[in-house]
Amino acid sequence: MTRLIAALLLATGALRVHAAEPWTARAPLSEPRQEVGVAALGGQVYVIGGFRSNATIADTVEVYDPNADTWSFAAPLPTPVHHAAVATVGGKLYVIGGFTDALFLSPVASVFEYDPLGDSWTPKTPMPTARGSSAVAVIDGKIYAAGGSPAARESDFAVYDPIADGWTTLTNMPTPRNHLAAGAIAGKFYAAGGRSGGIAGITAALEEYDPNSMLWSAKAPMPTARGGIAGAVFQDRLYVFGGEGNPAHPAGVFAQNESYDLNSNTWNSHVPMPTPRHGTGAAVLATRIHIPGGGSVEGFGVTGVHEVFDPLSPPPVVVPNLPRWGPTVLACLLLATSLEIIHRRRRTA
Repeated sequence: MTRLIAALLLATGALRVHAAEPWTARAPLSEPRQEVGVAALGGQVYVIGGFRSNATIADTVEVYDPNADTWSFAAPLPTPVHHAAVATVGGKLYVIGGFTDALFLSPVASVFEYDPLGDSWTPKTPMPTARGSSAVAVIDGKIYAAGGSPAARESDFAVYDPIADGWTTLTNMPTPRNHLAAGAIAGKFYAAGGRSGGIAGITAALEEYDPNSMLWSAKAPMPTARGGIAGAVFQDRLYVFGGEGNPAHPAGVFAQNESYDLNSNTWNSHVPMPTPRHGTGAAVLATRIHIPGGGSVEGFGVTGVHEVFDPLSPPPVVVPNLPRWGPTVLACLLLATSLEIIHRRRRTA
């Protein structure tokens, strides 16, 4: 009868449900941008390139210090770029591909390495194909890059070895797409969501690549098909945030926050993003996932908002509200007790 008592108390307001807030707002970007690259390096979050609010292409590199809750500027990119992929390996940051024009007609294959010690950039061996809007993840010190634009590059898959400074072309990704999210869990590469062609061509596909067998396999699709998403891995779960192509939202964006559990091959839904967005990225610092910048409107709508998700946020807590509802509480308890007595008598009859 414990559940009955709790239900009665909640219905009368004798108990209140207090939920810990899983989302918090942090200092916004100094320069609002969307279609940025986002990564964590050295306990800080880096936000790279993208579109500015006036639609110009940024060479900006901003660095977030979680202890001071402040942003600072690092050395700018050698070339302004948007829709680039970003990864960190061996204490350095790599910016891969993207576009250098506002009409998405000039994809690049460039790779730039950033050294935080010298605050300097070094060009590296380009990708085998020029593409933007791809997704990357790191396995055993190597960067895997999947999908991208233009259409001919939506199935491309290759791996970069920073030590050898060389690329190897791999088996094409089964579901062609761009604007997807990726993550590495237990030595395997996961490609989630994205779209083929325009904004409306969104997919819920989730595919796994095993570097040992060099094979792809289909996994449980996302609950919500979407492209322009941000992804991050925390405690062996792939979290996917936001996106665009949502006909049910007036701005065409998604607030969804969903995570994939590879052990059960299932997805879970979590508290949605306070500010629905696309064109951003996600970076893990300690036990928090940072999501800075992006677009709050489908297509173009730059924002500098910076929100942080706590995957370990505790479940709701129920506390009594007795001062106001004392008599009601007493009545509920008496009713529950009477029902319990009747129930017991029937069982023993």
